[in-house]
Amino acid sequence: MISMSPVRPGAGVRYLFRGVMVGDGHRAAGTPLRAAQDEAGVPPGVWKGRGLAALGLAAGDVVTERQAELLLGEGRHPDADRIERELLAQGKSREQARRTTVLGRPIEHNRSPKTGKAKERTPWLAFDLVFRPPPTAHIAWALMDDEHRRVLELCDDVARDKTLAWLEESVAEIRWKAGGKQRARVKDGLVVAVFRHYESRATESRPLFHAHAVVSIRARRPHDGKWGNLSADSLMTHIVAADTLYTLYFMEEVSARLGWAWEPREVTPGRRPVMDIAGIDRRLIGWQSTRRQQIEDALPVLTARYEEKQGHAPGERASYALACQAADQTRAPKRTELLSLSELRTRWRASAIRAFGACTVYRLAERARAAAAAVWARVRPVVDIALAAVDVVAVVYVMRGAFARHHLLAEARRHLSYVLRGRRHEPGLDERIVRAVVDDHTRPVGRGRRMTADLRALYPRDTEDQAVLRPLTRSRAAAPYERARLAAGALAARVRAARRAERLGSRPRPYAVAVPAASRSQPRPFRDGRKDDHLPEPETGIDTVEQTGQTLEAAAAQMAATLQASRRAREAAHGPRPQPTPATPPQPHTQHTPGRTTGGVT
Repeated sequence: MISMSPVRPGAGVRYLFRGVMVGDGHRAAGTPLRAAQDEAGVPPGVWKGRGLAALGLAAGDVVTERQAELLLGEGRHPDADRIERELLAQGKSREQARRTTVLGRPIEHNRSPKTGKAKERTPWLAFDLVFRPPPTAHIAWALMDDEHRRVLELCDDVARDKTLAWLEESVAEIRWKAGGKQRARVKDGLVVAVFRHYESRATESRPLFHAHAVVSIRARRPHDGKWGNLSADSLMTHIVAADTLYTLYFMEEVSARLGWAWEPREVTPGRRPVMDIAGIDRRLIGWQSTRRQQIEDALPVLTARYEEKQGHAPGERASYALACQAADQTRAPKRTELLSLSELRTRWRASAIRAFGACTVYRLAERARAAAAAVWARVRPVVDIALAAVDVVAVVYVMRGAFARHHLLAEARRHLSYVLRGRRHEPGLDERIVRAVVDDHTRPVGRGRRMTADLRALYPRDTEDQAVLRPLTRSRAAAPYERARLAAGALAARVRAARRAERLGSRPRPYAVAVPAASRSQPRPFRDGRKDDHLPEPETGIDTVEQTGQTLEAAAAQMAATLQASRRAREAAHGPRPQPTPATPPQPHTQHTPGRTTGGVT
């Protein structure tokens, strides 16, 4: 997952230099940065991002303390000392030389020269994005051998770099003029300093493999190349979409390099599941997540206070806010004992062996490979664009009512993570799912860019059933995500029923469908062999009753009898009414036909 917090002058900068840059340890005053990092057992930070070229830096260069002070602490050029010396030698004044090294507006513009008070809110200097892999990845990274550890670190690097590249290309905006009225894509890209950490803040040290990506707020405008500030709300708006993209990339890298598969795990009943490495002992999750247990112990008290004050149970947003409050209350102080990574891994392995035995620890990789084979045997990695679009719109509609495009994008990536279980997806597949949702299943609402589900599009010929989703959005009897899954299942059943009716009505007699066995290397989507101008959609989830012609004939007869009985009951209650001419269910637009993909659905 990805969390985001601002870096502001004063306390924010001090925390960055004394905590984040030295592995959340304790950096004594006067200790050089590199010495403090060596003492804490963490590697030095490195620069990332396409915006480095404009500053004379390169990706992979080590972040020095002076560079970080200038760029991340003062908003100045990381090589400002050399630039100032050259300008002073040319006869420039000290103030002119300093102003030349400032990227954009200086921090001092917030202070009134007469009173010294701030004229506007405290500016941001950077964004601290924390990248954390799924929980079972921490366990495998901490308890397996060094080869698996290095591979998992590489997977994290690749997934993080791809996510940052998406933020650069599709999200990051620079603003200028009063109130940031003018906005555009950045000219070069982002400037990011990445610091890797190894453990959590729990009282008893536990593995928490994560990285802080500190994004400088300074960027260049596309039209004149001048420096300005990034739009904070653009990044905050898309942080969940970036979170789901990072998880999707990390899962794919792990499956491609180690051959492991992923399974959903329900952490809280009625809430979204998390994806875990298949075969990792669930007991180790509780051993690793001691920090989570501390939060869960404090959460019931805060929830009871909320219910007493508000008169109802907290919703999704209120629950998240309460969880953040519980995390702040149970936040442990920074540890003073400094250990290297090898010493930490030795301690973690010994602790896990004492708790669950040596067999559980030393057979982690073997059990993960065996579990992956079982997952690939029962899961067909084939993505169905139509079913994916229906699933996404149902979940987002029930969870939010009105939503924006980035909500659909985040849910489409969650859908791919669940469906693919680590198999690689075709580039742009998440965008195609969102485009199918927007084009076929939504309508605009309000004056902004918000939209909502178009129930008439979801039920084109059955107006009596258009309200099937509305009770799910109002009921508080079940958790929102539980109601969303029920709605998605109902809509998916309607799509499958329409497909069956179309296949039965398009041929003089039923035909048998043989579903091929899932292949571990090159899975193929189902095709019925029709020869038309466009390829049919890949089918998924075909019921076993369609595998023989006799069963299909019985199903068709039962369907016809059910429809006739329903029509007689309606006529008896409301009188006969004219029946419209039967129409073939509308086919998806050609741009939504997925063809062959490398992704999948169960």
